This record gives sequence, structure tokens and C-alpha cells, in this order.
Amino acid sequence: MSGIVVIGAGQAGSSLVAKLRMLGHEGAVTLIGAEPVPPYQRPPLSKKYLLGEMELERLYLRPERFYDENDIALRLGEEVTGIDLTAKMISLGNETLVYDQLVLTTGSAPRRLPASIGGALEGVYVVRDLQDVDAMAPEFKPSARVLIVGGGYIGLEAAAVAASKGLNVILVEMADRILQRVAAPETSDYFRALHQGHGVEIVEGVGLETLLGEGHVSGARLSDGRQLDVDFVIVGVGITPDTRLAEAAGIEIDNGIKVDALGQTSVEGIWAAGDCASFPHDQGRLRLESVPNAIDMAECVAENLLGAGKAYVPQPWFWSDQYGVKLQIAGLNTGYDRVITRQAENGVSFWYFKGDTLLAVDAANDARAYMVGKRLIDSGKTADADVVADPDADLKALLRA
Repeated sequence: MSGIVVIGAGQAGSSLVAKLRMLGHEGAVTLIGAEPVPPYQRPPLSKKYLLGEMELERLYLRPERFYDENDIALRLGEEVTGIDLTAKMISLGNETLVYDQLVLTTGSAPRRLPASIGGALEGVYVVRDLQDVDAMAPEFKPSARVLIVGGGYIGLEAAAVAASKGLNVILVEMADRILQRVAAPETSDYFRALHQGHGVEIVEGVGLETLLGEGHVSGARLSDGRQLDVDFVIVGVGITPDTRLAEAAGIEIDNGIKVDALGQTSVEGIWAAGDCASFPHDQGRLRLESVPNAIDMAECVAENLLGAGKAYVPQPWFWSDQYGVKLQIAGLNTGYDRVITRQAENGVSFWYFKGDTLLAVDAANDARAYMVGKRLIDSGKTADADVVADPDADLKALLRA
């Protein structure tokens, strides 16, 4: 069977094949996933699923019958091992599959600790897929001691779950502050205080020197000489785009699989979307790690597979849930030179400006600030900084300016 073949059955892959059928495409469509379960949501893994508040079936993006009903060949638990560009064929173990158009939605992979510092010990986990979370879930026992390495959103979300379940939590961040790579000091300060208020010990500016243990992790030594006793470890030190298949096939790579504005790679007939793909943006290139980008970019590529010729224009937004706080982020804060804090009745928002231009908004339990900020950014408008700073001013007036 030829037709359109999609490698990677995550959010992007599932969105792409669904969009093809919604647009009326009647040709053969195949979606291949390495995991043995239908495409599912990943964000709840480190939140509600780990807390035990969401059952497996509720994670599924669509009921499994959706793929049969829409004549989508869903091949699960199968690893693609190579792409033959000349024959337009992929290898799955001892089998080959011919394609007319190929889409790579291979996502990303978590960075792991080197084995030389104990990364291969039992009891050391990452948070990326269902298997990871199912493996660590039995460790979440009240009073257990967990070390979380990395103060990004994944690490903080894992810390929130662990603290909520009564564990003793210490989080170590090598940078000067948590969230340093992705947020302003004001946002870092807010979440540091939130976690400390729930009993989490946060250690910043200190790295992990090595993990200790025979077979199973039992301790850790930090770069400041401090030694900890731990029962298990969660590593949240970022992700990298999964470009292995593309690289091996000779497809051009540039901080991910390099695509043009339409989503086409350097090889005709091969496309990419989601976490694994970098696309033109402003004067450079951009790769976004988020569910909204995976959906929007995949749907754009689906349209272009059918001849739309539509350039992908991202409208970035992100979210994180920690304890009872919902953080919503609109825009990209790269290049900001000042941050304005706006207090709300039950929340707070941080507005990023470059000069007079609004770049991004971090809104914690403040849906109104998020909504207004996102609409302004998406429409290319800015915000009056005096209005933003005044908690009594009507934010919606910014939309009428």
C-alpha cells in the first residue's frame, strides 16, 4: 500500500491524519507508532495521570475505532528502522512499505543522565511517555524521598505531583534559578515560592555530581559537596528533537528536521511537523515544543499535502498545571528588555516587552490576562504598559485601542 505514510503517532501525527480525512482526502493513509497504544495526550502524564486522577482511556486523543471508521491504517508497536529515498520506501523490521508522500512527526526524546554519573541505575526516571510514568508510579509513596534534577516545567510539574502525594521532595537546578531558560525572574520567583509553600526544597546554582547506589539509586552527591539519601530520581533536563531517521536518510537538519514554510524537508515528497521540525521564522528558524504547535503545524502540512501552498505561521501558546495554579503563556519572550507585573484578585500575570512592543504574557490563575494578551499578540498589537500595570484598569480596553 502506498499513499501518505506518517511516522510518529503522537499529537502531530494523529492531528495530521485526522485533518487529511476531514479535508476529504480519499487516498491511502498510514500512521505508524512505536508505542503499543493509540495516540494519546502527553501533558497529563506528569499531572493528572501521575496523580491517579485520569484513566488510560481518557488519555487517548481519539477512540481507537476512529482510525478504522476513517480508513486510517494504524500500525502500533512498530519501529521504523530506515528510509530509502530512491525507492520511496521505509523499513519496519523485515517488512518494507512504499509511500507516495512521507511525513515525519517523530517528536522529541528526553535528555538522560550519563551512565558515568549513575544515569543507568534503577530508580532513575524521565517523564516522556506512558511507559516512563507507569514505571515510576509505584515509587510515589508517602514520605518517600525523591530527587528531581532540573527546574524546568517538567521538573516542577513532577515536584508538584510528588509533594501533593506526601513525598519528601528536593529539586536541584544547575542554573542560577528555576525556569531560567524559558521565563523571567518574576515568573521564577512566583513558582519558587509556590513550591516552597508546599514543602519542596529547591536548590539553585548547584549541579548533580553523581548518583550513588549498587544496582538501584540510593543517594546523590551535589556539586557543592552535599550528599543526599534518595529513594528515586526524576530527570527533567530538557528534550531534543528526534531526527535519527531523517539524519540517517541524509535529510537536512538544523535544530530539528529543517523544513520550509510549507513543511517540506530538503527531500521532495518528505515533510515534517511538530517537535521534531524547525521552520522559518522572522529572520531565522524556530522549533517549538508544545501541543498547540504540534496540532497547528501538522494540520497546515496536511493542507499542503493536498496542494494548499499555505505557509505555517505559529501563534505560540503553552500551559502548565502545578498544585492549584494554572499557568497560561502566550507569545515568545525572546529578546524582552522589561517585565511588568499585574496583580489580579486570585492570580498574577507577567507581561514581557521589548521597548514598547508586547512579546509575551505569563498568566498564573489569570485567564483574563492570558486571553487579552494572546489576542493582542496574535493580532500584532501591543499594550499600554500603564494600563497593564494598573490592577484597577480594564484589560479589555486594550483590545479596543
